[in-house]
Amino acid sequence: MAESTAPRPGARGAVGSVKSAIDMPGTTSSSSSISQQPSAYSGRSVFHQAPTFTLETFSNSDFIVKEFVETLSESAVPPNRRSGPASQANAFDPKPFIRTFEHALNRMADLSGDLEHRGNELSAAVRRAEAQHATTLQSADQKLEQIRHSFNSLDTSLKEADTDSVSAVVKIGQRLEELDRQRIRAQDARFLIQCWMEVSQRGEFFLLEDLRRQGGGDGKVRCASIARQLIKISQRLDPENWKQTNGLSKHANGINGAQGAGERSRPRYNTRELIEKFSETLEKDLLKSFDEFYRRENFDGMHECAKVLYDFNGGASVIGAFVNQHQFFIDRSQLITEEAVGDTEGWERLADPDAEPPGVDPRLQSLIDEVKIVVQEESSIIKRAFPYAEQVMVKFLQRIFQQSIQQRLELLLEKANTISSLAFLRSLQASRSALSTLIDDLKMHGLIETPEPLSPQVTLILDQQFDDLFVPYFAGSSYIERERRSLEELYSSLLFKFTIFHSRRRKAPTTFMKSLAKSGSEMLASARDAYVERLDSSDLAPAQKAMLLRVAGLKDAENAKAQTEIEVSDEDGILSTATAKRMLKWLAEAIGRGLELNGGNETAKDVSVLHQILITNMGEIYLVTALDAANDLAVSQENITKNEPDLSYIMTLKPAITIMHLLSTFIHTVLLPLASPNVAIRKSLSRSTDQTIDSLETKVNSIMQHSIDVILNWTSKLLSTQKKTDFRPRDDPASGPNYLELLQTPTCRSVYTFLSRLHPLFFAAITPGQNLTSFFLELAFGFRTLLFQHFQRFQVNAAGGIMVTKDLTKYIELLRSWELGEEFGASVEALTEIGHIFVVGPEALRERVRGKAGRWDRGDLRAFVMRREDVGSIGVQSVLSTL
Repeated sequence: MAESTAPRPGARGAVGSVKSAIDMPGTTSSSSSISQQPSAYSGRSVFHQAPTFTLETFSNSDFIVKEFVETLSESAVPPNRRSGPASQANAFDPKPFIRTFEHALNRMADLSGDLEHRGNELSAAVRRAEAQHATTLQSADQKLEQIRHSFNSLDTSLKEADTDSVSAVVKIGQRLEELDRQRIRAQDARFLIQCWMEVSQRGEFFLLEDLRRQGGGDGKVRCASIARQLIKISQRLDPENWKQTNGLSKHANGINGAQGAGERSRPRYNTRELIEKFSETLEKDLLKSFDEFYRRENFDGMHECAKVLYDFNGGASVIGAFVNQHQFFIDRSQLITEEAVGDTEGWERLADPDAEPPGVDPRLQSLIDEVKIVVQEESSIIKRAFPYAEQVMVKFLQRIFQQSIQQRLELLLEKANTISSLAFLRSLQASRSALSTLIDDLKMHGLIETPEPLSPQVTLILDQQFDDLFVPYFAGSSYIERERRSLEELYSSLLFKFTIFHSRRRKAPTTFMKSLAKSGSEMLASARDAYVERLDSSDLAPAQKAMLLRVAGLKDAENAKAQTEIEVSDEDGILSTATAKRMLKWLAEAIGRGLELNGGNETAKDVSVLHQILITNMGEIYLVTALDAANDLAVSQENITKNEPDLSYIMTLKPAITIMHLLSTFIHTVLLPLASPNVAIRKSLSRSTDQTIDSLETKVNSIMQHSIDVILNWTSKLLSTQKKTDFRPRDDPASGPNYLELLQTPTCRSVYTFLSRLHPLFFAAITPGQNLTSFFLELAFGFRTLLFQHFQRFQVNAAGGIMVTKDLTKYIELLRSWELGEEFGASVEALTEIGHIFVVGPEALRERVRGKAGRWDRGDLRAFVMRREDVGSIGVQSVLSTL
């Protein structure tokens, strides 16, 4: 009832809602919650009966205040008045509404009192229930505390009472376990004694045979253990049979009969031989079973046999049988002996220093791929078949590396060594790289530990086997000696025609300076003779000999021996940057190979050896020889008087400077950083390099200086052909104008023609830059000096001064074409002024001399003025007096 009479929360209380509705006149409602009670006197009553309602009316979910008020309003108007005339309808009568709402308010006041009464009753009931609940909880807490106290008391009493009994139980259990172990040992000892008596007295193994056949895996393990114990007993009780192996003992003949009292305790049979035969039979039986299980892929059976054999003899026999009889070794042993050594084209590429290495040998790569697959597959079998898988894995890997891989590697390198030293080194590098990749792949796979990393023991074995494969090739200095011999052979072949060409050019020393250069000739001869001797060596393989001849550009070895018959051209004797780059490329390959194969503490020493090879061949044999030849030719051209000097040797400078730059850059970029760990070696290499470069630069400077001397000497000779009459033409009117119409004198034209050819020649021979500018600047200053001296030797008249001006104009045009810069500007101006000295009159000459007196040497001015034909005139003498 409390739920049905409670007002709806959204209605804000019935009374309050109704009061709100009364304040809103004119509203209507169609609610059916209010009903009008019929009366017996309704037909005769003037007023209608007021509607009635209960608490359920306000608790209904469909209750709406507006509709409730509208319903009250409608019920306030009697039905007979609703249908009256319009005039009556317009008149409002409030009385019915007042009576209706008063009745509704009274009714709601009654309902509110009832509701409050019910609420008070319910509140009292709730308080009574809460008090009852609190009493119940308190009673339960008291009972729980009593139970906890009782439990703690019981637990304490049990601990105090049972401490001694628990200790006694533990002791009894330990004693029972000890007795059980003693019982088992006693049974084992009894069975062992029975077996020994059976073997020693009857020479039989019935008990052990029954145990082996019927005991299963555990029985075989026990049988192997007993066999080992029988051997120890035999060694103690039958020591004489361990000193002889002739079958039956000399104290027993196998026939029943009387025996001496001293012989009764001795075995009647040779227990050693019997036990060893039984052990051998047991081992063979287990190995046979293991092999059958392996073929049927019964890993549980393999594991059982392997366990027994491990307890029997440490597993050596089963490991040996598993490894030695593996099909991989059988197939590969036949394949290695029957396999061909490879194709000729591949070996030729391997021996060609200019060809890219073809990579690892296909047959070795095939073996590596197969090893990778076999080891990974067998590792899973070993893991499942052996309880000591790591030990088996180690033996398996050792057999693969020591037999299959080592045989193939030795066969490959022996063949490569018969081809050439370079082929051997390249094969060694490719093989080591491929095998290193194999080791890394096996470590990454994990083998028996997969997917976990490989165990430290197996990792150590792999690294050790890998190192053992290459120990013979890197012992001591054997590796770097092979590299040195290979590079020297290649360099000697490459420079063979070059050395032949320059050795023929060399003559016997006739002067002191030439005797100093004799050491270079001896070095050339030494290199040439060493190369020919190497070609004639019996230990040189035919393939390598053919390769060396091809690099040298020869057809056969007989031509190399008969050096006088070798045809060489001028191109064979000039420097080539392509040749230098080939030499550096071969050396770079050797350095990279050395770092990969033999890197470590010996790197600095190896770099020192390679540095010496480079300095000797590229620096001394190649560059020094070519520069000495150019220098000798330059010296020989200095005193030529008949023909124009040959300056073709100057073309040696550009490739020489380029090669020097390549040599210096390579050493400072590659070799010196590699030698940095060893400070002493690095300093030695740096000092040697600086000395070599300084020596080469000195030779280049010497060639350029001698070239300047050659040019100036020939220019001086051409200037000496100048006629005295060139600048003092005759006064004959018939010949004078024709001569003055000439642009230059013949001497000027010859000098200009000669010097004009120098600029493109030296521009092509020397890389444009400071060196070329300095060369032409020094040459220009020397030429200017020659011109000063030249024009101071001739008497010049007025007409000849015009020719002097024309010649100087041509010379100045030539000098300006050399692009000498501002440094030579004053010299050009001085040359221009020389012509003016001879063509102006005395008064103008005085003004020019006065203007140039501060910038000219007075001696030079006086010398030029003295060469005027009118030097005896008063005006010229007055000019000379000022100088």
